[in-house]
Amino acid sequence: MSSDLLLPVLHAAAKVVLSRPALAEKGHDVERFAADNREMLLDALVKVPELRGRVRAELRIRRDQPDAQALATLVLADDDEVVRAALRLSEHLVRESRTQQVRLRRHQEKLSELRSRLERANGRHEHTLTGLRTTSAALADADKRAEELDIQVSALQRRLGDPRTAASSLLAALQGHSATEPAALLERAAGAAGISSLELVTAIQAIVSPPQEIAGDRVSVVRERALRVTPLGGDTEIGGSCVLVEAGGTRLLVDAGLRPGDPARPPRDIDRALTGPIDAAVVTHAHTDHCGYIPALVERFPELRVMATPATVQLMPAMWADSAKLMIRRERTYRQWGADGATALYGRAAVEEAAQRCEEVPYGRPRQVGEVTLELFPAGHILGAAGVVVRAGDQRVAISGDISGFNQRTVDGYQIPESAREADLLVLESTCCAETHGPREGRVNDLVKAVGDVHAAGGRVLIPAFALGRAQEIALILQDRLPHVPVLLDGMAADVAAAFERVTAEGPAPLRIFQGSVSRADRPADLDRFVSGVVITTSGMMTGGPAVQWAARILPEPNGALFLSGYQDEESGGARLLRLAEDGAASLTLDDNGVERKVPIRARIEMMRLSAHADKRGLLDIADEVAAREVMLVHGFSARQREFAKILSVRRHSSVASGVWGEQRQE
Repeated sequence: MSSDLLLPVLHAAAKVVLSRPALAEKGHDVERFAADNREMLLDALVKVPELRGRVRAELRIRRDQPDAQALATLVLADDDEVVRAALRLSEHLVRESRTQQVRLRRHQEKLSELRSRLERANGRHEHTLTGLRTTSAALADADKRAEELDIQVSALQRRLGDPRTAASSLLAALQGHSATEPAALLERAAGAAGISSLELVTAIQAIVSPPQEIAGDRVSVVRERALRVTPLGGDTEIGGSCVLVEAGGTRLLVDAGLRPGDPARPPRDIDRALTGPIDAAVVTHAHTDHCGYIPALVERFPELRVMATPATVQLMPAMWADSAKLMIRRERTYRQWGADGATALYGRAAVEEAAQRCEEVPYGRPRQVGEVTLELFPAGHILGAAGVVVRAGDQRVAISGDISGFNQRTVDGYQIPESAREADLLVLESTCCAETHGPREGRVNDLVKAVGDVHAAGGRVLIPAFALGRAQEIALILQDRLPHVPVLLDGMAADVAAAFERVTAEGPAPLRIFQGSVSRADRPADLDRFVSGVVITTSGMMTGGPAVQWAARILPEPNGALFLSGYQDEESGGARLLRLAEDGAASLTLDDNGVERKVPIRARIEMMRLSAHADKRGLLDIADEVAAREVMLVHGFSARQREFAKILSVRRHSSVASGVWGEQRQE
């Protein structure tokens, strides 16, 4: 209750008094007159009963003011004592109200001061937390890079102590890293030893792969050395690539990758290879769907030779270490919830051992493995990627690996060697056998224009990309074509970019990724601080990683954009986002390290695919150039492979189903 309760009475009394002729002409304001003459009006109400009567007739009080109505009834009563008592009550209420108002004002001032203190404390706390998060993220990145370096150093130390791997590294250094590179060092070393370069290579090769004695006559030897090829994974599916190649007593694997999923799994039929010894694993490139299972194999076969191009040898340990970390983290999470089925396939010790077992094999330099000879050739696709030619006796099998014929910023297209031409079998990847991509430059232009438009409108762009190859390719494209647009590389994509710079530093075309507009992200600070530009980060299918954290911030922005850049598994977060965008959905639920968050979709969503695989026409060109007696399609989907096989037959290529090849020659 407050003094306002008397205002209706005072206003009515002021109207009555001001209605007198002597005052009516002066044009007084009723409210102002009532406020200035409060005591006089109240005294008149006590002393002049007639005034109370006229005020009662003038009084107007709203129905929603019952307290004011009750007080007015008492103040305007006929009994003078009741009027005096009512006025004393009203004055008491006024004093109480003023006291309460003073107290309330003081409380409000105190509350405001406390709120200000709390805001300042929260600001300091948030600043401290941000600093801690930034420091923690920086320490985590430093630890990750230190761990990668530690693995590389440990592997190098072990290689130097192992005569076979040391000899393999020496042979790679003497021969040079490409078939066209002049091997001047080899000539000088052979001259110093007083022997021919061929004799020196043969001597070192004998250390790497001691010659085996083969019993029996020549006819039986040729018969035993007939090649047998068996896909063990990644044939009618994408992921878990693995091909078993056998000849005589020699067994080798071309690739041994992980199948995507939660948890990651080995090649589908790898157990068929584990029934006997494995002499070597030849890795076509460092993508985990082709190399991710190698450390588990090394644990099982400690003497396993792991052979790949020098670039792939340097890139694989980081990919293995990241896979091991994810698998171990997933296993711990499953155990916390009492669930089974997520046992890590290997840990850091296996990664270190696998890195130590690696042998560098330059393009175009044959290597002997038991009773077979293998040769690697440039396959395009990503840095270090290779196709493989395996020879035993008079038979040859060419395995393309992932392959592309167009030049990219990070790698040129494939180069089919003479050793692959007219092979008995071409094992050809078929990822994009049902697609016609059109000129690559057109797709690059589409991406550049889309990014430029978003940046010009003041927005930021998120490009989830595969950590190895795609992320670095996009960064270099934007560095060249949009030098005014800031570009951040985050997560594993940034680590691999740094590895690309190291791997190519001494080569003929060193890559410079972190320069100009491209820099490494400083997460978590940049999540909100980086307000305009491009973020390229993992995972490419939005199944986790920094891409999810960035998406949670960029998807709600109407002037932002999210451009997917590669293949999306049907169950991946990227594929789900594309479907939701096509349906006009308002939100997407993201899984950020086990925490689900519902995120509004207001940003522009598009697929900007820059495939690093040969399309239908490119694969036909490869088949024509190799001109093998038979072609086996792998690394694709069976329905598409069947249709593509029909096109191959029109081009006079003989296709064979994915399965065991070469059995008929041993019957």
